[in-house]
Amino acid sequence: MSDRGETITTQEQATIEEKDSIENSLEEESDGKIIFRYSIASYGADYTIDSLVRRIQDGSIYLPSFQRAYVWNINVASRFIESLLLGLPVPGIFLSKEQDTNKLLVIDGSQRLRTLQYFYEGVFYPTKKEFALKDVEPKFEGFTYKSLPSEYRRSLDDSILHATIVKQDEPSDDNSSIYNIFERLNSGGTTLTSQEIRGGIYHGKFKDLLKQLNQNNSWRDIYGKSDSRMRDEEMILRFLALYFNGYSYKKPLKEFLNQFMGKNRSLKLHSESQIRQAFEGTIEVIHQSLGVQAFKPKKLINAAVFDAVMIGLARRLEKSKIDSETLKDRYQKLLNNEEFRRFTVDTARTTEEDAVKGRIEIATKVFAAL
Repeated sequence: MSDRGETITTQEQATIEEKDSIENSLEEESDGKIIFRYSIASYGADYTIDSLVRRIQDGSIYLPSFQRAYVWNINVASRFIESLLLGLPVPGIFLSKEQDTNKLLVIDGSQRLRTLQYFYEGVFYPTKKEFALKDVEPKFEGFTYKSLPSEYRRSLDDSILHATIVKQDEPSDDNSSIYNIFERLNSGGTTLTSQEIRGGIYHGKFKDLLKQLNQNNSWRDIYGKSDSRMRDEEMILRFLALYFNGYSYKKPLKEFLNQFMGKNRSLKLHSESQIRQAFEGTIEVIHQSLGVQAFKPKKLINAAVFDAVMIGLARRLEKSKIDSETLKDRYQKLLNNEEFRRFTVDTARTTEEDAVKGRIEIATKVFAAL
């Protein structure tokens, strides 16, 4: 009765169209393997079913947004409850203990935990109908949690579900090992994008702010419709990480973004006002001056052009406002710069350290003259 390997519905055509909206959109997934450099402790814990449900309801156990949608039907869900009532062994769950909140984040086991929550609350939420056991042994058939005979209800409450809990000891400030662990445990089924995983692991004020910035009108006009796989949100993260920490950039880009989002998940390193000023102040000037063709040396947004132009202009705007027509001229000059093109348009290796730092340096120099 494992969560893994369940068939789920995907919007394949929409995903293909979204991938085609941006150049270099998959470079993060292929720019180098993350080296596991963490100190991790793991231990087992046995939870009674009623205590698990209480923890889910009060938020002590957190089901992150990157977890797959609930896919079990009422028959499968009922048989899971039946297994517990019969005292049969069921697969355990995998949790991660967050360092700063002590909450338990669900890495594997979301289908089982949601099933328990739905049954105890009496509603099978996918259909919004009463959760009455179906296709089970006659003595359990048709019962809800509340209508179960008291001896069966106590038996279910006291049933045990084993959990493996992992906790990152070092480094102590970003919880980034959980990203790697989740990728390893969930290598099958529908592949999640890097930002979908980050959105669940690094939940908090920074994640909420990224979501708000992604709705900026100027940004939406340039990028187009929202990307259901969060690649547009990842581009904003990419800009912010390189703008604030680009001096320390090292491959792979995926790990660089993980660490930046993890360390700043509570907005302790960079404040909301700093981040808003950097992104909104820059994207609005670009939209006003360059329009919807910004960052598109060809037909699509080029991620490498995006980060370089955004950072170069953001650094210039730290000093004073600029003239719109002059910006247009400088932008075209930048796109025609042979060395800049070598680091952005004419290469597939845009996440190499020399390419990232080189294009940002060129853009910074070009816009500094405004």
